[in-house]
Amino acid sequence: MPHPGEEGGPTTPDLRFLRDDGHVAFLLGRIVPGAVPPLLPALAGALVVGTLLAADRGHLAGITLFAPVAALLLSGLASGHPHDGRFDWLVPPVLRATEYTYLAVLGPASGVPGPLVFVLLVAVVCHHRDDVARPMVGMVRPDRVRGAALGWDGRMLVITAGGALHALTPAYGILAGYLAVLLVREAVRTWSAAPVTDVRARTTAPPGGGDTDPGDPRISRPGRGDGGQPAAGTNGEA
Repeated sequence: MPHPGEEGGPTTPDLRFLRDDGHVAFLLGRIVPGAVPPLLPALAGALVVGTLLAADRGHLAGITLFAPVAALLLSGLASGHPHDGRFDWLVPPVLRATEYTYLAVLGPASGVPGPLVFVLLVAVVCHHRDDVARPMVGMVRPDRVRGAALGWDGRMLVITAGGALHALTPAYGILAGYLAVLLVREAVRTWSAAPVTDVRARTTAPPGGGDTDPGDPRISRPGRGDGGQPAAGTNGEA
């Protein structure tokens, strides 16, 4: 994977990069670096989150509000694993699906307006899309920008804290606005730093290097249909 911000040829992003781990998951991964296989914790966390959301019909409160995040954080222990297993490519999609489901189900069930839930989901999807698309052109976002997006664990913790404080709607709105500003700022920075080719109008000479200016049609020039002979004078001399 290229160095953050470095341009190069198209490359396949590291699966650990596509996990979109935040600071909490990264620290958990340093406890047992490389010792925990990544797929099983991710699947177990997704199963717990789905079960809790289905059991309470998405309306979580009290300790159950933190249970899904705590269960999914188990997959953070595997953030330091090289993700070189046969099915480890499933880890990023599982984490993405779990985060999207948590945000999409918890919000409406707790009275958050549907449009606000949609805006937050779009902001998170655009963030993930940016991480996937940039390596295709040989670039990645700087680590500080990716860290500022909080990671899947940080975003879920923000929403969980908002629910615990009975301010779930403001939490959705603040997080959506924050991510949108971050995406726009990074897009503007990237566009401003991209090299611009100076395109100038150039006259292409025809084959043989002839003059492209036809000039006065009454005056013969070398290379014209009359064989390049000089025009006759007014006194009749050739």
